[in-house]
Amino acid sequence: MEVTRALARFIVGHDRRELPESVRHEAARSFLNWMGCAVGACRHETVERALAALAEFSGPGHATVLGRGERLDAMLAALVNGASSHVFDFDDTHLKTVIHPSGPVASAILALAEKMPVRGDAFLHAFVLGVEAECRIGNAVYPEHYDTGWHITATAGVFGAAAAAGRLLGLSEQQMVWALGIAATQSSGLREMFGTMAKPMHPGFAARNGMLAALLAARDFTSSNRGIEAPRGFAHVLSTAFKPGEITARLGETWEISLNTYKPYACGIVEHPAIDGCIQLRNEHGLKPADVESIALGVHPLALELTGRKAPRTGLEGKFSVYHSTAVAVIHGAAGEAQYGDALVRDPEVIALRERVSAAVEPGIHEDQVRIRMQLRDGRTLERFVEHAVGSLGKPMSDADLEAKFRGQVEGILARPQAGALARLCWDIGRLEDAGEVARASVPARAVRNPRPTIAGERR
Repeated sequence: MEVTRALARFIVGHDRRELPESVRHEAARSFLNWMGCAVGACRHETVERALAALAEFSGPGHATVLGRGERLDAMLAALVNGASSHVFDFDDTHLKTVIHPSGPVASAILALAEKMPVRGDAFLHAFVLGVEAECRIGNAVYPEHYDTGWHITATAGVFGAAAAAGRLLGLSEQQMVWALGIAATQSSGLREMFGTMAKPMHPGFAARNGMLAALLAARDFTSSNRGIEAPRGFAHVLSTAFKPGEITARLGETWEISLNTYKPYACGIVEHPAIDGCIQLRNEHGLKPADVESIALGVHPLALELTGRKAPRTGLEGKFSVYHSTAVAVIHGAAGEAQYGDALVRDPEVIALRERVSAAVEPGIHEDQVRIRMQLRDGRTLERFVEHAVGSLGKPMSDADLEAKFRGQVEGILARPQAGALARLCWDIGRLEDAGEVARASVPARAVRNPRPTIAGERR
């Protein structure tokens, strides 16, 4: 079966008038959430270091570094914005595959929309098609591909970026086949990088490389016509199992973006049930850290595999520690970006409670569930089973929740009126005459354009 060609034919041939309104709205929700993540992390050390290393190699400044004053060439802007959107691990999640779908796709096509004229309705349609491509490809190889050690946001994300960029560039069916093949040969990203600055670069690499694939294909740069399904193609080389029907079945009838979820907590999605349940118990019983003798968690195996760090040393590592997340949930009643700073990871009170947390696999429990048994020093035992964590499909965040999250992320970077204006542009992205307007609206009103970026400890 020609899987790559079937997907390419769908991407280039789908009529945006056939896109359901519910899908358009979910795309706007995803885009708003992505923008908040990208702007919110734009001054993080990861972004500063990336710009310090790469900015001098940029071509003409066609595209905005979101939340900042710098302008870079479109491919480098896609890389930096993609990285920024993933730094805080606060981005959207397609729970079926644990792909963070917006980062690779939105980062690529928003940079492209500043380089060439793109109407908002075409932008939103391309965004949906890109998410569809990456998530369907992810469905076809998950979980075996992920279990092997590949970071699926990066490896599948490059296809989404190529598909979306290729749609905006008006590729033919054959050119889209080539674009997907060129994306396939660039597919990479290792889970070994979790907890380091290299991890957030993965969506950025996927965005840049996907755009590169589409630009090359637009010039009839060839690749294999079977980049996904060939015996030596993406699926068979990077996974021990391949389900091609997950890519081709019911194309245009079901939409993967409808399964997107959004994080209320700034860490790995599998930690959210424990955070949610501990915050509930803390608030219901007025708990203080000194009240807690021990906390035992019954979790899904993936929670230990991905977030089993007992003694994180940095904030980035703390995002992959269910023990740290449980401790800050009890101490602070929150798990936002502030709870994953280096200082809090090393805080004696946090460490002391973290060491009283244990976690074990509980058979039959799902990824978005947890069983909590909290032993208090006064002899009481508190128990809580979280069936669906806040932000999951079973307990989704509302539009108001998402906008509040957005405003919380951009606070301190954009003034309140500018933050409100940017949020409105994100909600209305499908109705704009110029989609690139959104990127330019993210630059703080008093930003100095093109300053030389600095990093911690560096002198001007």
